[in-house]
Amino acid sequence: MNRDRLPVFDRRRAGVLLPMSALEAALGRGGRACIDWLVAAGFSVWQILPAGPVGADFSPYWVRSDCAGNPAFLDPAELPDPHAPIGADFLAASSAWLEDYALFEALTRTHGGTAFWRWPVPLRDREPRALEQARRALGAEVERIEREQYAFWVQWQRLRDYAHERGVRLFGDLPFYVGPSSVETWAHRELFQLAPGGEPAKVGGVPPDYFSELGQLWGNPVYDWQALQRTDFSWWLTRVRVQLQRLDLLRVDHFRALAAYWAVPAGAPDARGGAWLTTPGAELLQRLRTEFRDLPLVAEDLGVITDDVLALKHGFALPGMKVLQFGFDGDPGNPHVPYRVERDCVAYTGTHDNDTTLGWYSSLDPVTRGRVDYYLGANEPMPAALIRAVLASVAQLAVIPVQDLLGLGTEARFNTPGTSSGNWVWRLPQHSLSDELAQHCAQLNRTYGRS
Repeated sequence: MNRDRLPVFDRRRAGVLLPMSALEAALGRGGRACIDWLVAAGFSVWQILPAGPVGADFSPYWVRSDCAGNPAFLDPAELPDPHAPIGADFLAASSAWLEDYALFEALTRTHGGTAFWRWPVPLRDREPRALEQARRALGAEVERIEREQYAFWVQWQRLRDYAHERGVRLFGDLPFYVGPSSVETWAHRELFQLAPGGEPAKVGGVPPDYFSELGQLWGNPVYDWQALQRTDFSWWLTRVRVQLQRLDLLRVDHFRALAAYWAVPAGAPDARGGAWLTTPGAELLQRLRTEFRDLPLVAEDLGVITDDVLALKHGFALPGMKVLQFGFDGDPGNPHVPYRVERDCVAYTGTHDNDTTLGWYSSLDPVTRGRVDYYLGANEPMPAALIRAVLASVAQLAVIPVQDLLGLGTEARFNTPGTSSGNWVWRLPQHSLSDELAQHCAQLNRTYGRS
């Protein structure tokens, strides 16, 4: 067991979903202030979104590296001494990815941000002589990027220690896929379904569902699972190992793709023309469990969930997710209705992909709104009534997006699936995490046994 990682499902807890991108100096002063507020408010879990470096659309699910950190989260006032050598502990922990990542970033910037498959062929195809020449020519930029990642590592360790000392657990998120032009696809081309030049041949997404009648076409390249099997899933082991060095609990995004994944031919106008293909998910999870005896995973089991997905989740005893906003469609078998929430799960009012609870409630048709009001009693305005319902549930962990705690509407929505602009840019308003709000939340958490 990793002694630095603490159990999360050991008792009833409450957490706040607050992406690091919504904070200033998230790995320094901003993060510590957030942790202090969480403690005062009776919360003991801070859930974040993936923390990797993002592209122009800012999506944390379109990362340029699984293992590197987003330098936008750094506190510029707390950087390591630029004249001191990079720490040996960091170099050892990052040996599997740092060199490739730093060179990939330097080359991307040199080529004006273009995708790697548009680079000169020797660099595109990683010819050793071309890579060595590039390292020499771009040595200063490569070193700057490596130091940037060292600073991320140092500040993350400090923030994690600060959280642990105050009883706060860090709950992170692992994107299922990586970005099309990423160090992963450039350096490990054989592990993805790519065209000969390196661009995606098939891309990921989901068929039409609750969020979109055309489905969601993400554009991320899908894996070559046979190639991953031949390497004993070593690439997956590395990506999970890096995250477990940072976090106490890890959500596996798009968990259903470990049973079968939706593959769409590259260039398709939407996701409807895809097909389900089977995944050796049980073999991968068993390999992860063998490698990491303490495997604190949560399955993101939302969307089209079939029996094979449930068998995989239950077979490995993984907690899933329940989202109360989904629970009021009138279907008596709906797994998200509050009385059907399970003990071993993470229950939410909504997630980063939902509208805020106030925005959701305001947009409901009269019949559904009446159903919500009758169920909840509606003695409190939204979002307070749904917050109380999720805290009162039997779920060991209840998580509330910070926008709901602040009572914000649709203008504060973080992401709208199926859209490509206006997402991932919401920022926490200054001074919004007040002492008064902390006192109110602390009383709620005490009342429902989560403090």
